[in-house]
Amino acid sequence: MSERVVELEVLRYNPETDREPHFRRYSVPCREEWVVLDALNHVKENIDPTLSYRWSCHMAVCGSCGMMINREPKLACKSFLRDYQGVIRVEPLAHFPIERDLVTVIDDFVAKLKRVKPYLIPKQPKALEDGEYRQTPAQLKRYKQFTLCINCMLCYAACPEYGLIPKFIGPAALSLAHRYNQDSRDGGREERQQEIAATEGVWECAFVGACSEVCPEHVDPAAALQQVKIKSTVDWYLEHAMPWLNK
Repeated sequence: MSERVVELEVLRYNPETDREPHFRRYSVPCREEWVVLDALNHVKENIDPTLSYRWSCHMAVCGSCGMMINREPKLACKSFLRDYQGVIRVEPLAHFPIERDLVTVIDDFVAKLKRVKPYLIPKQPKALEDGEYRQTPAQLKRYKQFTLCINCMLCYAACPEYGLIPKFIGPAALSLAHRYNQDSRDGGREERQQEIAATEGVWECAFVGACSEVCPEHVDPAAALQQVKIKSTVDWYLEHAMPWLNK
Protein backbone atom coordinates (compact mmCIF):
# COMPACT_ATOMS: atom_id res chain seq x y z
CA MET A 1 0.00 0.00 0.00
CA SER A 2 1.47 3.37 -1.03
CA GLU A 3 2.67 5.75 1.65
CA ARG A 4 3.95 9.29 1.70
CA VAL A 5 5.51 11.34 4.45
CA VAL A 6 3.65 14.39 5.71
CA GLU A 7 5.01 17.09 7.98
CA LEU A 8 2.77 18.03 10.91
CA GLU A 9 3.47 21.26 12.80
CA VAL A 10 1.59 20.80 16.05
CA LEU A 11 1.07 23.39 18.77
CA ARG A 12 2.32 22.13 22.11
CA TYR A 13 1.63 23.59 25.51
CA ASN A 14 1.93 22.08 28.97
CA PRO A 15 0.95 24.71 31.57
CA GLU A 16 2.99 22.87 34.18
CA THR A 17 6.27 23.21 32.30
CA ASP A 18 5.86 25.72 29.44
CA ARG A 19 5.80 29.49 29.74
CA GLU A 20 3.96 29.81 26.43
CA PRO A 21 2.74 27.64 23.53
CA HIS A 22 5.21 26.55 20.88
CA PHE A 23 5.22 24.41 17.76
CA ARG A 24 6.85 21.04 17.24
CA ARG A 25 7.23 19.34 13.86
CA TYR A 26 6.68 15.63 13.25
CA SER A 27 7.33 13.57 10.11
CA VAL A 28 4.56 11.02 9.67
CA PRO A 29 4.42 8.21 7.08
CA CYS A 30 0.76 8.08 6.04
CA ARG A 31 -1.56 6.09 3.84
CA GLU A 32 -3.74 7.49 1.10
CA GLU A 33 -6.96 7.13 3.11
CA TRP A 34 -5.62 8.73 6.30
CA VAL A 35 -7.12 11.83 7.88
CA VAL A 36 -5.35 14.29 10.20
CA LEU A 37 -6.60 12.36 13.22
CA ASP A 38 -4.83 9.22 11.97
CA ALA A 39 -1.60 11.19 11.71
CA LEU A 40 -2.00 12.51 15.25
CA ASN A 41 -2.69 8.99 16.50
CA HIS A 42 0.50 7.83 14.78
CA VAL A 43 2.48 10.57 16.51
CA LYS A 44 1.06 9.65 19.91
CA GLU A 45 1.52 5.90 19.44
CA ASN A 46 4.94 5.92 17.80
CA ILE A 47 6.75 9.23 18.28
CA ASP A 48 5.52 11.30 21.23
CA PRO A 49 3.10 9.78 23.77
CA THR A 50 2.84 13.09 25.63
CA LEU A 51 0.75 14.71 22.85
CA SER A 52 -2.76 15.55 24.10
CA TYR A 53 -5.92 15.99 22.02
CA ARG A 54 -9.57 14.91 22.10
CA TRP A 55 -11.22 12.33 19.87
CA SER A 56 -13.72 9.53 20.17
CA CYS A 57 -15.75 8.16 17.26
CA HIS A 58 -13.54 8.79 14.19
CA MET A 59 -16.83 9.12 12.25
CA ALA A 60 -17.66 12.87 12.38
CA VAL A 61 -20.44 12.15 14.86
CA CYS A 62 -19.13 12.98 18.33
CA GLY A 63 -17.61 16.38 17.52
CA SER A 64 -14.67 15.81 19.87
CA CYS A 65 -11.77 16.31 17.46
CA GLY A 66 -12.41 19.88 16.41
CA MET A 67 -9.17 21.83 15.91
CA MET A 68 -7.57 24.42 13.67
CA ILE A 69 -5.99 22.78 10.62
CA ASN A 70 -4.03 25.25 8.53
CA ARG A 71 -5.88 27.99 10.41
CA GLU A 72 -9.36 26.67 9.55
CA PRO A 73 -11.75 25.09 12.09
CA LYS A 74 -12.05 21.43 11.05
CA LEU A 75 -12.85 17.99 12.39
CA ALA A 76 -9.56 16.11 12.36
CA CYS A 77 -11.42 12.89 11.52
CA LYS A 78 -12.93 14.47 8.40
CA SER A 79 -9.81 16.22 7.05
CA PHE A 80 -7.98 13.98 4.58
CA LEU A 81 -4.22 14.39 4.41
CA ARG A 82 -4.37 14.04 0.62
CA ASP A 83 -6.18 17.39 0.47
CA TYR A 84 -3.18 19.24 1.92
CA GLN A 85 0.18 20.13 0.43
CA GLY A 86 3.31 21.07 2.34
CA VAL A 87 3.45 21.43 6.12
CA ILE A 88 0.12 20.91 7.89
CA ARG A 89 -0.25 23.18 10.91
CA VAL A 90 -2.49 21.82 13.70
CA GLU A 91 -3.63 24.05 16.58
CA PRO A 92 -6.38 24.01 19.22
CA LEU A 93 -9.70 25.66 18.37
CA ALA A 94 -9.48 29.45 18.26
CA HIS A 95 -11.22 31.63 20.87
CA PHE A 96 -10.96 29.00 23.64
CA PRO A 97 -8.35 28.82 26.43
CA ILE A 98 -5.79 26.03 25.99
CA GLU A 99 -5.86 23.33 28.63
CA ARG A 100 -2.99 21.34 27.16
CA ASP A 101 -1.65 20.99 23.59
CA LEU A 102 -4.71 20.65 21.32
CA VAL A 103 -7.18 20.34 24.21
CA THR A 104 -9.23 23.45 24.95
CA VAL A 105 -11.28 24.50 27.96
CA ILE A 106 -14.95 24.37 26.88
CA ASP A 107 -16.58 25.48 30.13
CA ASP A 108 -17.85 28.71 28.56
CA PHE A 109 -19.66 26.86 25.77
CA VAL A 110 -21.21 24.35 28.18
CA ALA A 111 -22.45 27.16 30.45
CA LYS A 112 -24.02 29.02 27.52
CA LEU A 113 -25.63 25.86 26.22
CA LYS A 114 -27.22 25.36 29.63
CA ARG A 115 -28.57 28.92 29.63
CA VAL A 116 -30.68 28.43 26.50
CA LYS A 117 -32.44 25.31 27.86
CA PRO A 118 -31.68 22.97 24.93
CA TYR A 119 -34.39 20.44 25.74
CA LEU A 120 -38.12 20.06 25.30
CA ILE A 121 -40.34 21.97 27.69
CA PRO A 122 -43.76 20.41 26.92
CA LYS A 123 -46.65 22.74 26.21
CA GLN A 124 -48.95 20.39 28.08
CA PRO A 125 -47.33 17.82 30.35
CA LYS A 126 -48.97 14.42 30.04
CA ALA A 127 -48.77 11.16 31.93
CA LEU A 128 -46.72 8.31 30.49
CA GLU A 129 -49.81 6.18 29.99
CA ASP A 130 -51.32 8.89 27.78
CA GLY A 131 -48.81 8.10 25.04
CA GLU A 132 -46.22 10.05 23.07
CA TYR A 133 -46.28 13.63 21.83
CA ARG A 134 -47.05 13.39 18.14
CA GLN A 135 -46.21 15.70 15.28
CA THR A 136 -46.59 15.66 11.53
CA PRO A 137 -43.72 15.34 9.01
CA ALA A 138 -44.26 19.00 8.11
CA GLN A 139 -43.85 20.02 11.76
CA LEU A 140 -40.66 17.96 12.01
CA LYS A 141 -39.27 19.56 8.85
CA ARG A 142 -39.41 23.03 10.46
CA TYR A 143 -36.58 22.24 12.85
CA LYS A 144 -34.95 18.98 11.69
CA GLN A 145 -31.93 20.69 10.12
CA PHE A 146 -31.04 22.31 13.44
CA THR A 147 -31.06 18.93 15.25
CA LEU A 148 -27.92 17.89 13.36
CA CYS A 149 -25.56 19.92 15.58
CA ILE A 150 -22.84 17.73 17.16
CA ASN A 151 -21.50 20.42 19.51
CA CYS A 152 -18.09 20.40 17.82
CA MET A 153 -17.72 24.16 18.43
CA LEU A 154 -16.12 24.80 15.04
CA CYS A 155 -18.63 27.61 14.58
CA TYR A 156 -17.34 29.31 17.74
CA ALA A 157 -13.77 29.14 16.46
CA ALA A 158 -14.88 30.69 13.15
CA CYS A 159 -17.15 33.36 14.64
CA PRO A 160 -15.42 36.78 14.74
CA GLU A 161 -18.06 38.14 17.11
CA TYR A 162 -17.37 35.43 19.69
CA GLY A 163 -13.68 36.25 19.41
CA LEU A 164 -14.36 39.96 20.00
CA ILE A 165 -17.26 39.67 22.45
CA PRO A 166 -16.73 36.65 24.75
CA LYS A 167 -20.15 37.20 26.38
CA PHE A 168 -21.87 36.41 23.08
CA ILE A 169 -23.87 33.20 23.54
CA GLY A 170 -22.68 32.01 20.15
CA PRO A 171 -23.96 30.16 17.07
CA ALA A 172 -24.39 26.57 18.27
CA ALA A 173 -26.23 27.37 21.50
CA LEU A 174 -28.52 29.87 19.78
CA SER A 175 -29.23 27.42 16.95
CA LEU A 176 -30.17 24.72 19.43
CA ALA A 177 -32.46 27.13 21.25
CA HIS A 178 -34.12 27.89 17.91
CA ARG A 179 -34.45 24.16 17.23
CA TYR A 180 -36.61 23.73 20.33
CA ASN A 181 -38.52 26.95 19.78
CA GLN A 182 -39.54 25.60 16.36
CA ASP A 183 -40.67 22.25 17.77
CA SER A 184 -44.47 21.94 17.79
CA ARG A 185 -44.30 19.97 21.06
CA ASP A 186 -42.37 22.67 22.93
CA GLY A 187 -43.72 25.48 25.06
CA GLY A 188 -40.52 27.00 26.40
CA ARG A 189 -39.90 29.79 23.89
CA GLU A 190 -40.76 32.58 26.33
CA GLU A 191 -38.21 31.24 28.83
CA ARG A 192 -35.49 30.99 26.21
CA GLN A 193 -36.21 34.45 24.82
CA GLN A 194 -34.91 35.98 28.04
CA GLU A 195 -31.47 34.73 26.99
CA ILE A 196 -31.40 34.52 23.22
CA ALA A 197 -33.09 37.85 22.45
CA ALA A 198 -30.99 39.76 24.98
CA THR A 199 -27.93 41.87 24.15
CA GLU A 200 -25.59 38.90 24.49
CA GLY A 201 -27.84 36.80 22.25
CA VAL A 202 -28.66 37.00 18.55
CA TRP A 203 -28.25 40.78 18.35
CA GLU A 204 -24.49 40.43 18.75
CA CYS A 205 -24.44 38.42 15.51
CA ALA A 206 -23.16 40.50 12.57
CA PHE A 207 -24.24 37.83 10.03
CA VAL A 208 -20.74 37.16 8.75
CA GLY A 209 -21.83 33.59 8.00
CA ALA A 210 -18.51 31.95 8.87
CA CYS A 211 -20.29 29.63 11.31
CA SER A 212 -22.31 28.04 8.52
CA GLU A 213 -19.27 27.76 6.24
CA VAL A 214 -17.33 25.60 8.71
CA CYS A 215 -20.23 23.51 10.06
CA PRO A 216 -19.46 19.85 9.23
CA GLU A 217 -23.13 18.84 9.47
CA HIS A 218 -24.57 21.72 7.38
CA VAL A 219 -26.73 22.92 10.25
CA ASP A 220 -26.55 26.51 8.92
CA PRO A 221 -26.47 28.27 12.30
CA ALA A 222 -26.30 31.66 10.55
CA ALA A 223 -29.77 31.04 9.12
CA ALA A 224 -31.08 29.97 12.52
CA LEU A 225 -29.84 33.19 14.13
CA GLN A 226 -31.45 35.35 11.45
CA GLN A 227 -34.74 33.51 11.90
CA VAL A 228 -34.56 34.22 15.64
CA LYS A 229 -33.94 37.91 14.89
CA ILE A 230 -37.02 38.06 12.66
CA LYS A 231 -39.28 36.37 15.22
CA SER A 232 -37.90 38.57 18.01
CA THR A 233 -38.56 41.70 15.93
CA VAL A 234 -42.13 40.56 15.33
CA ASP A 235 -42.51 40.03 19.08
CA TRP A 236 -41.35 43.60 19.73
CA TYR A 237 -43.78 45.12 17.23
CA LEU A 238 -46.67 43.08 18.55
CA GLU A 239 -45.90 44.19 22.10
CA HIS A 240 -45.15 47.88 21.44
CA ALA A 241 -46.81 48.89 18.18
CA MET A 242 -49.87 46.62 18.18
CA PRO A 243 -50.48 45.68 21.81
CA TRP A 244 -54.17 45.06 21.20
CA LEU A 245 -53.29 41.92 19.23
CA ASN A 246 -51.84 40.33 22.37
CA LYS A 247 -55.01 40.76 24.38
